[in-house]
Amino acid sequence: MQSIIVSNEILLERIKSSDAETIFMAIDQNRSHLGKWLPFVDYTKEVKDSETFIQTVITNREETLNEVYTIWFKGDFAGTIGFHNTDRVNEKTEIGYWLIRNMVGNGIITRACKTLVEIAFEKMGMNRITIKCAVSNAASARVPIRLGFTFEGIERNGERYNELFLDLKVFSLLKIEYDHLFTGQTWNTI
Repeated sequence: MQSIIVSNEILLERIKSSDAETIFMAIDQNRSHLGKWLPFVDYTKEVKDSETFIQTVITNREETLNEVYTIWFKGDFAGTIGFHNTDRVNEKTEIGYWLIRNMVGNGIITRACKTLVEIAFEKMGMNRITIKCAVSNAASARVPIRLGFTFEGIERNGERYNELFLDLKVFSLLKIEYDHLFTGQTWNTI
């Protein structure tokens, strides 16, 4: 899918080469905000780094089923969201996301994640979706909780961050749980 309309305010667009400068500028202008939780921020030093990331996604998307979308809120760039670590054999994927500082608090990620959950279960045939976040990232952890995910525990030293390793909270939602949450039109997002 090239574009996904989440709401009249939120649009997801499949990442493309021409997004590199927009993504880099957003990261560069939000380093202190994003850098607290996301290791890639320190490795994104110029537009070329964003170009390389995007090219990797584009080159591997058919083989891996991994996909990244830019998030647009009321026409302005807000961040990215996507599927990664997709495993076709075991029918599972992980959703990852980030927002620039001035877009936080608008419900963007919760609504965008809800849409990707629907796509993963209904179109991709997944059985399990995982969301992980640093244990001290309370805002990010509220997203899977709102969407009915189950907290599974802590993945100790789950992500390298400079010289350190961060522990990650692991949340999951299974297809059978999604089917029970689904009411035909909408499902509970609190």
